[in-house]
Amino acid sequence: MSAAEVYPVRVDASLDAPLSRWLWLVKWVLVIPHYIVLAVLWIGFVILSAVAWVAIVATGRYPRAIFEFNVGVLRWTWRVQYYAIGAFGTDRYPPFTLADDPSYPAHLEIEYPQRLSRGLALVKWWLLAIPQYIIVGLFTGGGLWLGWRAGYSYGSWAGVGLIGILAVVAAVVLLVTGRYPDQIFDFVLGMNRWVLRVAAYAGLMTDRYPPFRLDMGGHEPGTLALPLAGQEPLAGQEPLAGQEPLAGQEPPLGAGGPAGPGGWTAARIASVVAGAVLVLLSLGLLGGGGAALWAQTQRQGGYVDFGTGRYTTPSYALASDTIGMHVTSGSWDAASALVGTVRIRVTPAYGSGPVFLGIVPAGAADRYLTGVAYATVQGTLDHHGTYTLHAGSAPSIPPTMAGIWAAQASGPGTQTLTWAVKSGDWMIVAMNADGSRPVSVQVNVAATLPALPWIATGLLIGGFACLVGGVLLIAIPLRKMS
Repeated sequence: MSAAEVYPVRVDASLDAPLSRWLWLVKWVLVIPHYIVLAVLWIGFVILSAVAWVAIVATGRYPRAIFEFNVGVLRWTWRVQYYAIGAFGTDRYPPFTLADDPSYPAHLEIEYPQRLSRGLALVKWWLLAIPQYIIVGLFTGGGLWLGWRAGYSYGSWAGVGLIGILAVVAAVVLLVTGRYPDQIFDFVLGMNRWVLRVAAYAGLMTDRYPPFRLDMGGHEPGTLALPLAGQEPLAGQEPLAGQEPLAGQEPPLGAGGPAGPGGWTAARIASVVAGAVLVLLSLGLLGGGGAALWAQTQRQGGYVDFGTGRYTTPSYALASDTIGMHVTSGSWDAASALVGTVRIRVTPAYGSGPVFLGIVPAGAADRYLTGVAYATVQGTLDHHGTYTLHAGSAPSIPPTMAGIWAAQASGPGTQTLTWAVKSGDWMIVAMNADGSRPVSVQVNVAATLPALPWIATGLLIGGFACLVGGVLLIAIPLRKMS
């Protein structure tokens, strides 16, 4: 392969020999600390990739410090996967570092791009890469690498895909024969190389489209074999990150070395990760604050509408799950302060006879409904609920005569119940006023929510504070790296 055909993502690995016959059985447990760290590092990867996308669209350049961090995350993950289910290619425990370890048998380098296309940055990661995602999905069974782009949850990329299956097959052969099959190793490395190339392309690290080519074997085509630990690279061979080039030899671009004084130190990595977590938290707080602010503007007659749902049962009553509100402090009832007054409107679904609606302490409701055929409803108002049916017969007395209700409304047509919320365990019960069956009603719920403006303000202030703090924690190490 000519130098022009060498892809800017270089993936190399060497198969350790001998390998333990049994250690692969427990490696998935041994790497749990790595997976915990990587789960957090990938949060930073996602957020910094979004920052890099903005920078590329605006300037055509990938910020070098962000590039080094994201390459480090990919490199770290590749080492862990090579040790574990991605290959089982070594028994050496992966180092906890973003930098390349020349002595470790798995390496990843990405050539730093001097310029990137602004237009490609807009479409390559979600549109142009779709054919590659399909192939990578077959290899990985979903994908750690592309999960943040394609909507997959975090997990090992080789868990149920072809890579993981073949790695397990090789491990079983190793267990029986004491030798890892070379042919499987070459194939597994080729698939891993394909996945990493697509990951770099989707991560905006190169404009070169990943080739539809399975370059098998442990060493990247077009490059010489990796030197052993402590060995000088051969003439004409690019040194790995952390190795000194030969006299007169230029260091490779993007070899993963420090981008600034001190490089990616543990403190700087921790700062970026903490900043990324704060930024994610701020998005949730700002989203919640925005939703609360929007709900405040949608009040009608002083009430915030929670929606309408229709419920039907062939039995004698519809009952909600127990609604527990236990937020009191001395004489102050927080449930009343937060929720205020609830308004429930109930309408016979088919224009049938008088309907009944009541709010009742949960204990009293249980006693009244004991022996009665009724349905407990779970679900939100804007979706059909799920029902739990309770066997029994008709109620001994109609609901209007039960005398147990904290608030009630009954009669023909639409009935409106208003209730000033109090702490305690409560149930909402809907029936026909005469206690007959079936029961079919349309229910609308609204509440005054007097604390809503304060909740919206608190969420927005907290969200902005977390956003500013997160941006500073990310920006300060990036500035020092530049």
